[in-house]
Amino acid sequence: MCRNITGLRGLEPAATSEEIHAAALQYVRKVGGLSSISASTRPAVDAAVADIAAATTRLLAQLPDRKVPPKNLPPLRRPEVQARLHAHD
Repeated sequence: MCRNITGLRGLEPAATSEEIHAAALQYVRKVGGLSSISASTRPAVDAAVADIAAATTRLLAQLPDRKVPPKNLPPLRRPEVQARLHAHD
């Protein structure tokens, strides 16, 4: 369903809370059919993202180590995304 969400298990260094939050937000937007977040949808989105991020953090902590790292880097680790983020600083 969410083809664009990359795996966070097995990253070195481990997935950060920022990466987990970004994946949770992407999931919520996909499931909710939201291309943007308005003032009227913000409370529901924020609550759902917090719940999903917490569940994801617990899941990653409980899963055994992965033998092979994920095939794709999470967006926040990709050079092109880093360049865009630093351009806005």
